[in-house]
Amino acid sequence: MSLLPSGLTGLPALDMDTVCDALAGPGYVAVRLTDTDMLAALRLEAESLWQEDALTLAGIGRADDHELIARVRRDKTKWLDGSTPGQTAWLAFAETLRREVNARLMLGLFAFEAHFAVYEAGAFYKRHLDSFRGARNRVLSTVLYLNPHWREGDGGHLRIYGEGDVVLTELRPEFGTLVIFLSEEIPHEVTVSHRERFSIAGWHRCNDRGLAPALQVRALPIAP
Repeated sequence: MSLLPSGLTGLPALDMDTVCDALAGPGYVAVRLTDTDMLAALRLEAESLWQEDALTLAGIGRADDHELIARVRRDKTKWLDGSTPGQTAWLAFAETLRREVNARLMLGLFAFEAHFAVYEAGAFYKRHLDSFRGARNRVLSTVLYLNPHWREGDGGHLRIYGEGDVVLTELRPEFGTLVIFLSEEIPHEVTVSHRERFSIAGWHRCNDRGLAPALQVRALPIAP
């Protein structure tokens, strides 16, 4: 996309000991990234895709079971394919995260897929897990938020649940915030957003490349 910078330098740094301690404990962690060059490129690309109507209404399930269910989720998505400098940098960051987490926690993370997501005013995503327990497809989830100057009243919070209906935390989707959590263990939802909300959702998977939607993007351009 011509609006993006021609090149980016450096990747965000993470305290991997802190990240892995949190994953081994409560199962989730939120950190702030400081690489504004990469983040600005991703924000610009996400907003441009939305303005160009290049995102697709998301659904639930995959392949023949895929459905659009407006009562559950109303976001729009587009899979990353590494075709821009911002995407390339983000995928490189995800690969570094995969290697570091595998070295410390031995989760067997193998492949990574991610998509841009926009929640327009009124959009939400009801409480869910990113992977069914025991399925071992999506193992580790990431969400990068790309929203400068997000106010409390703008909604669109990531609400993380514990046992039952206990809310452990609500996170504002502020620019540069990265949330990492165990896909099979952490129920969460996106509360109603009151203005356009941009993010990149990603999943580190076990060795199931044949099932990964991002690798079937031509056949299935809608997020599961």
